[in-house]
Amino acid sequence: MAVVVSDTSPVRSLSHLDCLSLLRDLFGQVVIPPAVEQELRTPPASFKSVDLRKHGFVRIQAPRDRKRVESFLESLDAGEAEALALAEEIKASAVLIDEAAGRASAVQNGLPVIGTLGILLRAKERGLIDAIRPLLDSLQKDLGFFIGASLRDFILQQAGE
Repeated sequence: MAVVVSDTSPVRSLSHLDCLSLLRDLFGQVVIPPAVEQELRTPPASFKSVDLRKHGFVRIQAPRDRKRVESFLESLDAGEAEALALAEEIKASAVLIDEAAGRASAVQNGLPVIGTLGILLRAKERGLIDAIRPLLDSLQKDLGFFIGASLRDFILQQAGE
């Protein structure tokens, strides 16, 4: 199975949906940098805390190359910067990231990207979830997760919903 590195948003979103196990089922192991673990453990008031210690498929690992992290910090937040630097270091199969700037930087640096919607679509294709529509509704309504109308329509079409 693949090893992926995740930024905050996909883990927070899947935790909200009570679907964190999809990461294990789809990827095997998920590596989280300390800045992401901190963002999940001590979130802004509008989000629930996520304790990753109870998920054996999640490993917390710091990137070793601080200069690389600093170069990413010029345009990204700490979680995104550490996630991209770590993904490069461990040659991750993909980076799980939703934010546009982080996705663009990952692609620019040759890192494959999968977002929350891509994870849900893969899970539906593999029969791990029955429907995507109610999950998208919950993300948008409860978390304020932005999904453009055309992207939402595309995802639902791909999922056969």
